[in-house]
Amino acid sequence: MNRELLMLVDAISREKNVERDVVLGAVESALAQATKKLYEGEVDIRVSIDRDSGEYETFRRWLVVPDDAGLQNPEAEELLMDAQERVPGVEVGEYIEEGVDSVPIGRIGAMAAKQVILQKIRDAEREMLLNDFMSRGEKIFTGTVKRMDKGDIIVESGRVEGRLRRSEMIPKENLRNGDRVRAMIMDVDLTLRGAPIILSRSAPEFMMELFRNEVPEIEQGLLEIKSCARDAGSRAKIAVLSHDKRVDPIGTCVGVRGTRVNAVTNELAGERVDIVLWSDDPAQFVIGALAPANVSSIVVDEEKHAMDVVVDEENLAIAIGRGGQNVRLASDLTGWKINIMDAAESAQKQAEETSSLRQLFMQKLDVDEEIADILIAEGFENLEEVAYVPLSELLEIESFDEDTVNELRTRAKDALLTMEIAREESVGGVSQDLRELEGLTPELLEKLAAGGVNTRDDLADLAIDELTELTGQTEEEAKALIMKAREHWFAAGQE
Repeated sequence: MNRELLMLVDAISREKNVERDVVLGAVESALAQATKKLYEGEVDIRVSIDRDSGEYETFRRWLVVPDDAGLQNPEAEELLMDAQERVPGVEVGEYIEEGVDSVPIGRIGAMAAKQVILQKIRDAEREMLLNDFMSRGEKIFTGTVKRMDKGDIIVESGRVEGRLRRSEMIPKENLRNGDRVRAMIMDVDLTLRGAPIILSRSAPEFMMELFRNEVPEIEQGLLEIKSCARDAGSRAKIAVLSHDKRVDPIGTCVGVRGTRVNAVTNELAGERVDIVLWSDDPAQFVIGALAPANVSSIVVDEEKHAMDVVVDEENLAIAIGRGGQNVRLASDLTGWKINIMDAAESAQKQAEETSSLRQLFMQKLDVDEEIADILIAEGFENLEEVAYVPLSELLEIESFDEDTVNELRTRAKDALLTMEIAREESVGGVSQDLRELEGLTPELLEKLAAGGVNTRDDLADLAIDELTELTGQTEEEAKALIMKAREHWFAAGQE
């Protein structure tokens, strides 16, 4: 019987083109499954087949766990203290074993054993095919629609299958069995049965890869795609940079008579593409990203990572786009928050900011309106700048003499100290874990304390709308802060 077993293993190995050890492993698994049925409870069985003779042994085994952990499965676990009495020197994480009677091959349910063996072989074949496919380094998966699976589309390429989820398809795209499909390989999930390669046709990376395939200059390193933003199936923007002054990045991507960009557009169900010149100057980059709208002026707020972009009435609708699409894509492309406004709105906002800053200087520095307006005109935007800019910069202001400058600096430092003391008093009841939370500024901490949020758990318990009302943040900022506060909950749940 043992000789016949080895002959059978060799025959299956040759027929299925699978390594002999993989087939023997499948037989060991089948024997172990059959042996488990002789015991009550969830026991752990290991079978070892001699690769030369075909003789096999069966062992029941127990995982050694720490004494303070307790036994989750007494049938397959042993506390360290008890395990060391049986096997001196054994450590946590190791196994202790004892031999048990082996199940004769003839007593195994033939169909059950066959199914286990064939499944193991199918898994091995699948993994081998998958490894061979992935070793080619391809980023785009090209195949045909094979079937639907719970709303997902299964795409077949040779003997390898990919899974295109409905959320990753281009909206209104209607794919049918037999249709030819190209999609970006986003991930490989071996836990998914049948189609472990996760695909996307809506991801920005897919468009970037299509351009790399259509534009040889990108592969040659003459051009580089810096970023991409998509409203899949409708409109997209890509930012390109030339590393060779002789190569026009936009014209090269468009191609002669638009052949290159049209090839990408046709693949993406007519999605319109704006090609933008990338710039390391954020303001210039944003101006380009908002095309075809013409920008009148732009104000950069580094602290908030935002820009106020002023356009005239004629360009307002173009800059915003239908449903806010143009400004949203430009924001995604550049990574900056973009506020579009006309000249009147800009003037009103500047007037409000100037009035607020004037009141701050007059109140905290105890100066009249004239002195406050001089500071504003010279570009001072907060008390920190008045207190700590180099003395020489303040002395350059014609209206100020040295005594005035020194007095202003002293008053600014005193005001900052007073404000800091008041802030510390207001957040005195705030826990240390909330103070140390990443992303919380002193101003936000003060607002949270005023709203009765004193611990990290208090913040984690808030709803997004509650936090935006307390702090004035955007929904995205509030969501990110709440998720940050909840991280320790998830970490504790995984231990």
